[in-house]
Amino acid sequence: MLTEGASSEGEDSGGEGCEGAGCDGQGCDGDGCDDTRDREDGGHARAEGDSGHARVKDETKSPHAASPAQDAPARTEPEPAPESAWDDGLIARRVSETATQAEAVPSVAADTRSSTAQVVPPLAYDGPLRSRLDALRELVGLSRTRLDSRTLAEAGRVLDEAAARRRLSGQHTVVAIAGATGSGKSQLFNALAGVAISETGVRRPTTAAPIACSWSDGAATLIDRLGIPGRLRRRPLQSAEAEAQLRGLVLIDLPDHDSAAVQHREQVDRVLALVDAVIWVVDPEKYADAVLHERYLRPMAGHAEVTFVVLNQVDRLPGEAADQVLDDLRRLLDEDGIALGEYGEPGATVLALSALTGDGIGELRESLGQFLAERGAAARRISADLDAAAARLRPVYATGRRTGLSEEARAEFADRLADAVGATAAGEAAERAWLRNANRACGTPWLRLWRWYEDRREPPTGRLAVRAPADEEATARQRVEQAVRSVADRAARGLPTPWAQAVREAAVRGAQGLPEALDEMAVRATTPVGRPPRPGWWPVAVLAQASMTILQVLGGLWLVAQIVGVMSPNLGVPVLLMATGIIGGPAVEWSSRMAARGPARRYGLEAERRLREAAAGCGRARVLDPVAAELLRYREVREQYGRVTGVSAPVG
Repeated sequence: MLTEGASSEGEDSGGEGCEGAGCDGQGCDGDGCDDTRDREDGGHARAEGDSGHARVKDETKSPHAASPAQDAPARTEPEPAPESAWDDGLIARRVSETATQAEAVPSVAADTRSSTAQVVPPLAYDGPLRSRLDALRELVGLSRTRLDSRTLAEAGRVLDEAAARRRLSGQHTVVAIAGATGSGKSQLFNALAGVAISETGVRRPTTAAPIACSWSDGAATLIDRLGIPGRLRRRPLQSAEAEAQLRGLVLIDLPDHDSAAVQHREQVDRVLALVDAVIWVVDPEKYADAVLHERYLRPMAGHAEVTFVVLNQVDRLPGEAADQVLDDLRRLLDEDGIALGEYGEPGATVLALSALTGDGIGELRESLGQFLAERGAAARRISADLDAAAARLRPVYATGRRTGLSEEARAEFADRLADAVGATAAGEAAERAWLRNANRACGTPWLRLWRWYEDRREPPTGRLAVRAPADEEATARQRVEQAVRSVADRAARGLPTPWAQAVREAAVRGAQGLPEALDEMAVRATTPVGRPPRPGWWPVAVLAQASMTILQVLGGLWLVAQIVGVMSPNLGVPVLLMATGIIGGPAVEWSSRMAARGPARRYGLEAERRLREAAAGCGRARVLDPVAAELLRYREVREQYGRVTGVSAPVG
């Protein structure tokens, strides 16, 4: 049996481990027997042929197995000739002694070599699991620029482990036996193997390193992945019934999860993250241990379908005490959130047994046999790891609220930008300008002459409103910044923190230079590109006003001619003409002013609309589009997250 030193000290105690279990022809695969020769070779790893040769000794149970001292000269002799390999007579004696057995029993060395070359079918994931893994990979890729590496670390680990497990054998199932100090893990390990492989005893801790036992060939790469060296790999007792029932099983005996040695606990945590299933061994005294439930069972509640919980040492419980303890254990597991596989429902398998007396071992073998026959443990483990990773990522992806920017929020943002550039004031100014032009075009000549005279008397600067550029610019900038903050807050409302922060940062980046861009846009939008449009009645009004002026002039000249005696006196007609022109001119002007209000209003509204659209376009290009891009990215990752969890949820 392996001693503590054999497990923890490495090769120095490999030979001791073989003395108890390795050389009895059942528990050791020969690796332990080569440790002494390994030390004499300077600690180098054994060649594949050495391992196979060691297995020949085990399977044939040769009573004349050579000692390390006998093999040492042959191994250390530099490049011996082919003939000299037979000089010591050792191999010749072995061949002659085992020739009869070799005819009846196939050489294990040959089996080892054939298993080395054997192509083991890799693990194949079904469609839904493969789709979930692809979705998680896409999710991680989309999120790298938005989430820190620590948040995505567990998801990355699941992807790596799923890819690594997929490349390995799909015909084998790796099951770890874990438990606390004194729970009887190694005893159960030996009972399942049918041979004393792992050392048991009162000294604690007894198991110092993981030990592997494989029921069939082709599991070497799986065990390599666990980091278990060749000297700690064993084969079970060869029996047709056990081989058929547990074919494909790779059983791992772990150190104590509550060991005083830190490296032991680290090994347990490392291997538990890699195995396909786990058998938790508890005893009547420590089955309710807080460390076991809080550190392992409760966090791994989602792995119930690949979990066995075994109550060992029931032979120590009198009467119905075993059933009572088992019921209490089920209650604790239920409180941990572990589904129990009862009445045909999927979940953890809970059994009571005694590894010492063998009571219940057959039931565990049968449960393991059914579990192995399904060949689904690895996929279930990966699926459970996916569920756990998705649960950890839920706070950064899932939200119970509808997200995005509503049309109301977009319109409010556009209105605030329009107010910042003075769209309303610009429209009113355009309306007044159109009215002024209409009055000038349709007014009486005398009124136009008076206005021309007033314009000449008053300097141009006197007609312009004196602006305070600095104050107005500061006010406009504040309005723009407030509008950006408001729309960013509304867009980020309901989003998980990382994505809300990304939305706000996108809005802030877009706001840089936005006031200046709005000013340039306002100048271009308010600059007239041509003569303002005129209604159809405008030429008629101008012609009527000209006619009224002509009547005034004609009547005046007629009166003057009568006064100077050029024409005969007749005051009626010239006075009527002058009165018509004098009254008709202002009447036409007043009518034109009333008629011009509608077109002027429409012209002002059109100018305001153009400025509002220009401001909205500027804000959309610089702020809303980047924010919408972040929201679209969130929707994409939210959809991918829904595929990872297997639930398609609306993202808003």
